[in-house]
Amino acid sequence: TGTTSLKKAFKELGYVVGNQWKAEQLLTEYKNGDFDVIAKYCKTAQVFQDFPFSFPKTYEFMDRAYPNAKFILSIRDSSEQWYYSLVKFHSKVFGNGSVPTTKQLKNATYIHKGYAWECNRLRFKSPESDPYKKEMLIKSYEEYNQSVINYFKDRPQDLLIINLAEKGSYQKLIDFLGISSPFDDFPWENKTSEIPANR
Repeated sequence: TGTTSLKKAFKELGYVVGNQWKAEQLLTEYKNGDFDVIAKYCKTAQVFQDFPFSFPKTYEFMDRAYPNAKFILSIRDSSEQWYYSLVKFHSKVFGNGSVPTTKQLKNATYIHKGYAWECNRLRFKSPESDPYKKEMLIKSYEEYNQSVINYFKDRPQDLLIINLAEKGSYQKLIDFLGISSPFDDFPWENKTSEIPANR
């Protein structure tokens, strides 16, 4: 949710952002629970996003590997807005403009053939016949967010929950990082403004 804008903001602030392509090669390690390899990858930069960092349990292991690390949970205005944003993006990338089918995910060649399907299966508990089943994906999104919040409930200084669309969110990020910035807002990237907050 807004990770492309966050990535650009961190780069503007002078942080070294992890190579996402290399991170996405760690699918097998994530599946096997080999978080030591993921922790080793984290020595290559200062900021990381998306897979495998947005998948369950990764933040727990990285927290133990890097005790002074800070974590950001980016959210949408609503769970439904998140769902429609995800489906729109995946439809564009994997489904030729329509909600991707199981067959399309299995045949997608991003990273390697079947990668998109493996990620879908790892992240969601939706039926194989309906991989984007709305209520199940929304439940997964909400459960994940709550698990992160619960994990850091006694350590608010280590977790920032941020909605990039909210006024003042950029300043919240700057305050969380404890730095100053010549900028006053996020550099918007991949903004899907036509997706309603409540649908």
